[in-house]
Amino acid sequence: MQIEFAKSPRSTLGIEWELALVDHASGELTPAAPDILRAVAQPDGTENPHITAELLTNTIEIVTGVHHTVASGIDDLRDTIDIVRAVAEPMGVDLMCAGTHPFSQWFEQQVTDKQRYATLIDRTQWWGRQLMIWGVHVHVGVEDREKVLPIINGLLTWLPHFQALSASSPYWSGESTGYASSRAMLFQQLPTAGLPPQFGAWANYEAMVDDMLHVGVIDHYNELRWDIRPSARWGTIEMRICDGLATPLEVGAVTALTQCLVEELSSMIDRGETIPTMPSWFVRENKWRAARYGLDAIIIQDAAGNECLVTDDLRHLVTRLDPVAARLGCTAELHDVLTILNCGASYQRQLLVAENNPGSLKSVVASLVRELRDGLR
Repeated sequence: MQIEFAKSPRSTLGIEWELALVDHASGELTPAAPDILRAVAQPDGTENPHITAELLTNTIEIVTGVHHTVASGIDDLRDTIDIVRAVAEPMGVDLMCAGTHPFSQWFEQQVTDKQRYATLIDRTQWWGRQLMIWGVHVHVGVEDREKVLPIINGLLTWLPHFQALSASSPYWSGESTGYASSRAMLFQQLPTAGLPPQFGAWANYEAMVDDMLHVGVIDHYNELRWDIRPSARWGTIEMRICDGLATPLEVGAVTALTQCLVEELSSMIDRGETIPTMPSWFVRENKWRAARYGLDAIIIQDAAGNECLVTDDLRHLVTRLDPVAARLGCTAELHDVLTILNCGASYQRQLLVAENNPGSLKSVVASLVRELRDGLR
Protein backbone atom coordinates (compact mmCIF):
# COMPACT_ATOMS: atom_id res chain seq x y z
CA MET A 1 0.00 0.00 0.00
CA GLN A 2 1.03 3.62 -0.48
CA ILE A 3 1.19 5.86 2.59
CA GLU A 4 1.11 9.54 1.72
CA PHE A 5 3.26 11.76 3.91
CA ALA A 6 1.66 15.16 4.47
CA LYS A 7 3.44 18.39 3.58
CA SER A 8 4.91 19.94 6.70
CA PRO A 9 7.26 22.91 7.07
CA ARG A 10 10.69 21.81 8.19
CA SER A 11 11.35 21.69 11.95
CA THR A 12 7.94 23.00 12.95
CA LEU A 13 6.65 21.29 16.05
CA GLY A 14 3.63 20.14 18.01
CA ILE A 15 3.37 18.74 21.54
CA GLU A 16 0.97 16.29 23.19
CA TRP A 17 1.02 16.21 27.00
CA GLU A 18 -1.03 13.59 28.87
CA LEU A 19 -2.18 14.76 32.31
CA ALA A 20 -3.52 12.68 35.17
CA LEU A 21 -6.60 13.82 37.12
CA VAL A 22 -6.36 13.29 40.87
CA ASP A 23 -8.71 13.90 43.75
CA HIS A 24 -7.57 16.92 45.75
CA ALA A 25 -8.26 15.32 49.13
CA SER A 26 -6.99 11.78 48.64
CA GLY A 27 -4.49 12.09 45.79
CA GLU A 28 -6.15 9.09 44.11
CA LEU A 29 -6.86 9.08 40.39
CA THR A 30 -10.39 10.21 39.62
CA PRO A 31 -12.57 9.55 36.51
CA ALA A 32 -13.27 13.24 35.90
CA ALA A 33 -12.28 13.47 32.22
CA PRO A 34 -15.82 13.15 30.74
CA ASP A 35 -17.11 16.02 32.90
CA ILE A 36 -14.09 18.20 32.18
CA LEU A 37 -14.28 17.53 28.44
CA ARG A 38 -17.95 18.48 28.37
CA ALA A 39 -17.18 21.70 30.24
CA VAL A 40 -14.43 22.75 27.81
CA ALA A 41 -16.21 21.65 24.62
CA GLN A 42 -16.64 24.05 21.74
CA PRO A 43 -19.82 26.14 21.48
CA ASP A 44 -21.38 23.62 19.08
CA GLY A 45 -20.77 20.81 21.57
CA THR A 46 -17.93 19.15 19.66
CA GLU A 47 -14.70 18.16 21.41
CA ASN A 48 -12.12 20.87 21.97
CA PRO A 49 -9.30 19.84 19.60
CA HIS A 50 -6.69 20.95 22.12
CA ILE A 51 -8.18 19.05 25.11
CA THR A 52 -8.95 15.44 24.29
CA ALA A 53 -9.84 12.09 25.86
CA GLU A 54 -7.40 9.24 26.36
CA LEU A 55 -7.68 5.51 27.13
CA LEU A 56 -8.76 6.02 30.75
CA THR A 57 -11.26 8.49 32.19
CA ASN A 58 -8.62 9.66 34.68
CA THR A 59 -6.67 11.33 31.86
CA ILE A 60 -6.87 14.26 29.48
CA GLU A 61 -4.42 15.12 26.74
CA ILE A 62 -3.34 18.68 25.99
CA VAL A 63 -2.52 19.16 22.29
CA THR A 64 -0.85 22.24 20.83
CA GLY A 65 -1.22 23.72 17.40
CA VAL A 66 1.71 23.88 14.98
CA HIS A 67 4.56 26.10 16.15
CA HIS A 68 7.90 27.31 14.84
CA THR A 69 9.50 27.77 18.26
CA VAL A 70 9.53 25.74 21.45
CA ALA A 71 8.66 28.82 23.51
CA SER A 72 5.42 29.41 21.62
CA GLY A 73 4.53 25.72 21.94
CA ILE A 74 5.01 25.82 25.71
CA ASP A 75 2.96 29.02 25.96
CA ASP A 76 0.20 27.19 24.05
CA LEU A 77 0.30 24.34 26.58
CA ARG A 78 0.20 26.72 29.54
CA ASP A 79 -2.81 28.60 28.15
CA THR A 80 -4.75 25.38 27.58
CA ILE A 81 -3.87 24.01 31.03
CA ASP A 82 -5.23 27.24 32.55
CA ILE A 83 -8.54 26.52 30.83
CA VAL A 84 -8.62 22.97 32.21
CA ARG A 85 -7.59 24.03 35.70
CA ALA A 86 -10.36 26.64 35.84
CA VAL A 87 -12.88 23.82 35.33
CA ALA A 88 -11.14 21.10 37.34
CA GLU A 89 -10.34 22.92 40.57
CA PRO A 90 -13.99 23.72 41.49
CA MET A 91 -14.64 19.98 41.03
CA GLY A 92 -11.94 19.15 43.59
CA VAL A 93 -9.67 17.77 40.87
CA ASP A 94 -5.93 18.47 40.63
CA LEU A 95 -3.66 18.02 37.63
CA MET A 96 -0.37 16.12 37.74
CA CYS A 97 1.95 14.32 35.39
CA ALA A 98 4.34 11.41 35.80
CA GLY A 99 4.91 8.18 33.90
CA THR A 100 2.77 6.34 36.45
CA HIS A 101 0.64 7.22 39.47
CA PRO A 102 2.52 6.29 42.67
CA PHE A 103 -0.25 4.33 44.39
CA SER A 104 -3.61 4.14 42.58
CA GLN A 105 -4.68 0.66 41.45
CA TRP A 106 -5.11 -0.15 37.77
CA PHE A 107 -8.18 -2.35 38.26
CA GLU A 108 -10.14 0.56 39.78
CA GLN A 109 -9.80 2.74 36.65
CA GLN A 110 -12.49 3.22 34.00
CA VAL A 111 -11.90 2.89 30.26
CA THR A 112 -13.14 5.75 28.07
CA ASP A 113 -16.28 4.84 26.15
CA LYS A 114 -14.88 4.81 22.60
CA GLN A 115 -14.80 1.90 20.16
CA ARG A 116 -11.06 2.06 19.51
CA TYR A 117 -10.34 1.76 23.23
CA ALA A 118 -12.79 -1.11 23.61
CA THR A 119 -11.07 -2.89 20.72
CA LEU A 120 -7.65 -2.32 22.29
CA ILE A 121 -8.73 -3.73 25.66
CA ASP A 122 -10.52 -6.67 24.06
CA ARG A 123 -7.35 -7.63 22.23
CA THR A 124 -4.76 -6.95 24.93
CA GLN A 125 -6.81 -7.95 27.99
CA TRP A 126 -4.86 -7.79 31.30
CA TRP A 127 -1.86 -6.01 29.78
CA GLY A 128 -4.07 -3.40 28.17
CA ARG A 129 -5.90 -2.76 31.45
CA GLN A 130 -2.50 -2.19 33.08
CA LEU A 131 -1.85 0.89 30.95
CA MET A 132 -2.29 3.40 33.75
CA ILE A 133 0.54 5.44 32.28
CA TRP A 134 1.21 8.94 30.93
CA GLY A 135 3.66 10.33 28.39
CA VAL A 136 4.73 13.31 26.31
CA HIS A 137 4.84 13.13 22.50
CA VAL A 138 6.77 15.63 20.38
CA HIS A 139 6.18 16.05 16.64
CA VAL A 140 8.78 17.68 14.39
CA GLY A 141 8.02 18.54 10.78
CA VAL A 142 10.07 16.93 8.00
CA GLU A 143 9.80 18.44 4.53
CA ASP A 144 10.84 15.35 2.53
CA ARG A 145 9.40 11.87 3.08
CA GLU A 146 12.66 10.24 2.02
CA LYS A 147 14.40 11.79 5.04
CA VAL A 148 12.01 10.35 7.61
CA LEU A 149 13.31 6.83 8.11
CA PRO A 150 17.03 7.70 8.01
CA ILE A 151 16.38 10.35 10.67
CA ILE A 152 14.40 7.91 12.82
CA ASN A 153 17.19 5.35 12.54
CA GLY A 154 19.66 8.00 13.69
CA LEU A 155 17.44 9.16 16.55
CA LEU A 156 17.51 5.65 18.03
CA THR A 157 21.10 6.37 19.11
CA TRP A 158 19.70 9.08 21.38
CA LEU A 159 16.66 7.17 22.64
CA PRO A 160 18.21 6.34 26.06
CA HIS A 161 19.00 10.01 26.59
CA PHE A 162 15.32 10.90 26.27
CA GLN A 163 14.32 7.90 28.39
CA ALA A 164 16.68 8.82 31.22
CA LEU A 165 15.97 12.55 31.11
CA SER A 166 12.19 12.04 31.28
CA ALA A 167 12.08 9.03 33.61
CA SER A 168 9.28 9.63 36.11
CA SER A 169 7.73 6.28 37.02
CA PRO A 170 9.63 4.71 39.92
CA TYR A 171 6.39 3.54 41.60
CA TRP A 172 3.64 1.18 40.51
CA SER A 173 0.49 0.41 42.53
CA GLY A 174 2.08 1.58 45.76
CA GLU A 175 5.40 -0.21 45.34
CA SER A 176 8.87 1.04 44.50
CA THR A 177 9.85 -0.83 41.33
CA GLY A 178 13.60 -0.24 41.33
CA TYR A 179 13.20 1.24 37.84
CA ALA A 180 13.51 4.90 36.90
CA SER A 181 10.86 4.28 34.22
CA SER A 182 8.48 1.40 34.85
CA ARG A 183 6.24 2.97 32.19
CA ALA A 184 8.77 2.06 29.50
CA MET A 185 8.59 -1.59 30.49
CA LEU A 186 4.79 -1.60 30.76
CA PHE A 187 4.02 0.11 27.47
CA GLN A 188 6.23 -2.11 25.33
CA GLN A 189 4.08 -5.13 26.28
CA LEU A 190 1.55 -4.03 23.65
CA PRO A 191 2.05 -6.00 20.42
CA THR A 192 2.50 -2.86 18.33
CA ALA A 193 4.50 -0.76 20.82
CA GLY A 194 8.20 -0.58 21.64
CA LEU A 195 11.20 0.02 19.41
CA PRO A 196 10.64 0.66 15.69
CA PRO A 197 12.28 -1.51 13.04
CA GLN A 198 15.17 0.14 11.20
CA PHE A 199 13.88 0.47 7.65
CA GLY A 200 16.08 1.34 4.70
CA ALA A 201 13.46 3.06 2.55
CA TRP A 202 9.87 4.33 2.73
CA ALA A 203 8.76 1.46 0.51
CA ASN A 204 10.01 -1.00 3.17
CA TYR A 205 7.82 0.73 5.76
CA GLU A 206 4.82 0.61 3.43
CA ALA A 207 5.39 -3.11 2.81
CA MET A 208 5.54 -3.81 6.54
CA VAL A 209 2.30 -1.88 7.16
CA ASP A 210 0.68 -3.80 4.31
CA ASP A 211 1.72 -7.09 5.93
CA MET A 212 0.38 -6.01 9.33
CA LEU A 213 -2.94 -5.02 7.79
CA HIS A 214 -3.15 -8.27 5.83
CA VAL A 215 -2.70 -10.50 8.89
CA GLY A 216 -5.00 -8.34 11.06
CA VAL A 217 -2.45 -7.02 13.54
CA ILE A 218 -3.61 -3.44 12.85
CA ASP A 219 -6.50 -1.73 11.11
CA HIS A 220 -4.55 1.47 10.40
CA TYR A 221 -0.88 2.43 10.39
CA ASN A 222 -1.39 4.81 13.32
CA GLU A 223 -1.92 1.74 15.53
CA LEU A 224 1.83 1.12 15.32
CA ARG A 225 2.66 2.77 18.64
CA TRP A 226 6.45 2.75 18.35
CA ASP A 227 8.74 4.81 20.59
CA ILE A 228 9.65 6.87 17.51
CA ARG A 229 7.45 6.72 14.45
CA PRO A 230 6.50 8.48 11.24
CA SER A 231 3.29 10.46 11.63
CA ALA A 232 2.22 10.54 7.99
CA ARG A 233 -1.02 12.40 8.67
CA TRP A 234 0.88 15.43 10.00
CA GLY A 235 4.10 15.13 8.01
CA THR A 236 6.19 14.72 11.14
CA ILE A 237 8.47 12.44 13.08
CA GLU A 238 6.86 11.70 16.44
CA MET A 239 9.07 11.14 19.49
CA ARG A 240 7.00 9.03 21.93
CA ILE A 241 9.63 7.57 24.26
CA CYS A 242 9.28 10.12 27.06
CA ASP A 243 7.58 9.40 30.36
CA GLY A 244 5.05 11.96 31.53
CA LEU A 245 6.85 15.16 32.53
CA ALA A 246 5.91 17.09 35.62
CA THR A 247 6.59 20.67 34.50
CA PRO A 248 6.45 22.90 31.42
CA LEU A 249 10.21 23.45 31.78
CA GLU A 250 10.86 19.73 31.34
CA VAL A 251 8.47 19.48 28.40
CA GLY A 252 10.26 22.42 26.81
CA ALA A 253 13.66 20.79 27.34
CA VAL A 254 12.77 17.49 25.66
CA THR A 255 10.94 19.35 22.87
CA ALA A 256 14.01 21.47 22.16
CA LEU A 257 16.27 18.42 22.25
CA THR A 258 13.97 16.64 19.78
CA GLN A 259 13.68 19.60 17.44
CA CYS A 260 17.45 20.20 17.42
CA LEU A 261 18.35 16.56 16.79
CA VAL A 262 15.87 16.20 13.93
CA GLU A 263 17.19 19.41 12.38
CA GLU A 264 20.81 18.31 12.80
CA LEU A 265 20.16 14.93 11.17
CA SER A 266 18.15 16.56 8.37
CA SER A 267 21.08 18.89 7.67
CA MET A 268 23.44 15.91 7.51
CA ILE A 269 21.29 14.42 4.76
CA ASP A 270 21.35 17.77 2.91
CA ARG A 271 25.15 17.66 2.96
CA GLY A 272 25.19 14.12 1.60
CA GLU A 273 26.48 12.65 4.85
CA THR A 274 25.52 9.25 6.23
CA ILE A 275 23.69 9.34 9.56
CA PRO A 276 25.38 7.05 12.11
CA THR A 277 23.20 4.21 13.44
CA MET A 278 23.55 1.40 15.95
CA PRO A 279 22.68 -2.31 15.82
CA SER A 280 19.18 -3.04 17.07
CA TRP A 281 20.54 -5.11 19.97
CA PHE A 282 22.50 -2.10 21.25
CA VAL A 283 19.40 0.09 20.93
CA ARG A 284 17.34 -2.42 22.91
CA GLU A 285 19.99 -2.70 25.62
CA ASN A 286 20.22 1.09 25.89
CA LYS A 287 16.48 1.41 26.37
CA TRP A 288 16.54 -1.10 29.21
CA ARG A 289 19.54 0.53 30.88
CA ALA A 290 17.91 3.97 30.78
CA ALA A 291 14.59 2.62 32.07
CA ARG A 292 16.32 0.76 34.88
CA TYR A 293 18.98 3.24 35.97
CA GLY A 294 17.76 6.59 34.63
CA LEU A 295 20.41 9.29 34.79
CA ASP A 296 22.85 6.81 36.36
CA ALA A 297 22.78 4.65 33.22
CA ILE A 298 25.98 3.85 31.37
CA ILE A 299 24.85 3.81 27.76
CA ILE A 300 26.31 2.49 24.51
CA GLN A 301 27.28 5.42 22.32
CA ASP A 302 27.89 3.93 18.90
CA ALA A 303 28.14 0.84 16.74
CA ALA A 304 31.68 0.24 18.03
CA GLY A 305 30.30 -0.34 21.54
CA ASN A 306 31.91 2.64 23.25
CA GLU A 307 30.16 3.54 26.51
CA CYS A 308 29.74 6.52 28.81
CA LEU A 309 27.50 7.88 31.56
CA VAL A 310 24.32 9.24 29.99
CA THR A 311 24.59 12.53 31.90
CA ASP A 312 28.07 13.16 30.47
CA ASP A 313 26.81 12.43 26.97
CA LEU A 314 23.82 14.76 27.48
CA ARG A 315 26.11 17.62 28.53
CA HIS A 316 28.27 17.09 25.44
CA LEU A 317 25.15 16.85 23.27
CA VAL A 318 23.78 20.17 24.50
CA THR A 319 27.07 21.87 23.68
CA ARG A 320 27.16 20.30 20.21
CA LEU A 321 23.59 21.33 19.46
CA ASP A 322 24.01 24.94 20.61
CA PRO A 323 24.44 26.32 17.06
CA VAL A 324 21.34 24.42 15.89
CA ALA A 325 19.35 25.72 18.84
CA ALA A 326 20.44 29.28 18.05
CA ARG A 327 19.09 28.93 14.50
CA LEU A 328 15.80 27.46 15.77
CA GLY A 329 15.38 29.97 18.60
CA CYS A 330 15.35 27.40 21.42
CA THR A 331 18.71 27.94 23.17
CA ALA A 332 17.11 28.60 26.56
CA GLU A 333 14.91 25.52 26.35
CA LEU A 334 17.78 23.30 25.19
CA HIS A 335 19.84 24.48 28.16
CA ASP A 336 16.99 23.42 30.44
CA VAL A 337 18.27 19.88 29.77
CA LEU A 338 21.12 20.93 32.07
CA THR A 339 18.59 22.31 34.57
CA ILE A 340 17.01 18.84 34.80
CA LEU A 341 20.43 17.27 35.31
CA ASN A 342 21.13 19.75 38.12
CA CYS A 343 17.70 19.46 39.79
CA GLY A 344 17.27 15.74 39.22
CA ALA A 345 14.87 13.93 36.94
CA SER A 346 11.32 13.42 38.17
CA TYR A 347 11.95 9.84 39.36
CA GLN A 348 14.79 11.12 41.55
CA ARG A 349 12.68 13.94 42.96
CA GLN A 350 9.80 11.56 43.72
CA LEU A 351 12.07 9.12 45.56
CA LEU A 352 13.53 12.01 47.58
CA VAL A 353 10.07 13.28 48.57
CA ALA A 354 9.12 9.79 49.78
CA GLU A 355 12.38 9.51 51.71
CA ASN A 356 11.79 12.87 53.40
CA ASN A 357 8.17 11.99 54.30
CA PRO A 358 8.55 8.48 55.85
CA GLY A 359 7.57 6.71 52.63
CA SER A 360 4.38 8.73 52.06
CA LEU A 361 3.31 8.32 48.44
CA LYS A 362 0.48 10.77 49.01
CA SER A 363 3.23 13.34 49.61
CA VAL A 364 4.75 12.35 46.27
CA VAL A 365 1.44 13.05 44.51
CA ALA A 366 1.13 16.40 46.30
CA SER A 367 4.65 17.27 45.14
CA LEU A 368 3.81 16.36 41.53
CA VAL A 369 0.65 18.50 41.66
CA ARG A 370 2.68 21.40 43.06
CA GLU A 371 5.40 21.04 40.40
CA LEU A 372 2.89 21.18 37.57
CA ARG A 373 1.32 24.29 39.09
CA ASP A 374 4.47 26.12 40.24
CA GLY A 375 7.37 24.59 38.30
CA LEU A 376 10.71 23.36 39.60
CA ARG A 377 12.10 25.10 42.66
